[in-house]
Amino acid sequence: MRFALPILLIPGWLFAPAAAAAPGVYQPPAAFVREAFGGNAPAPKTLWIDDALAREIGAILGHPPDGRRLRYWRRGARTAWVLDEIGKERPITVGIVVDAGRIERVQVLAFRESRGWEVRHPFFTDQFRAATLTGKHELDRDIDGISGATLSVRALTRLARLALFLDARVNAS
Repeated sequence: MRFALPILLIPGWLFAPAAAAAPGVYQPPAAFVREAFGGNAPAPKTLWIDDALAREIGAILGHPPDGRRLRYWRRGARTAWVLDEIGKERPITVGIVVDAGRIERVQVLAFRESRGWEVRHPFFTDQFRAATLTGKHELDRDIDGISGATLSVRALTRLARLALFLDARVNAS
């Protein structure tokens, strides 16, 4: 009987890493935006999506946008975007900072799927650093996938492309 307690504790130790990686909110959007601007976020702006812009966004995402406006933050040539995209079945909320037409930071703010959460780690998101957009709305580099997280990888890649496209749009006006 004196060995029963240690044996009962072992399953908890085995599952602790999985519980630490569970889906959830990793950072509130407001905190991400404050960090993106050194603790002093500018007032949010609104990008209104007309039919022509909706078609361009739809070409990048592979589906029409969900709404007719997007909120973003801008100071000089630096923009911050908080965007959602479906992974497999549920939205992934991602914060993306673009500075002078290059991605500076990609961060998963909330993940709601049962798998694919590995995309939130720097070993994956750092691949986007300094990425730009080609003339065909593609990233200028390949993004390595993660086995078992294919749909999440694709969702973040689409959002990175979208943030670069939108950044160019608002900085051109």
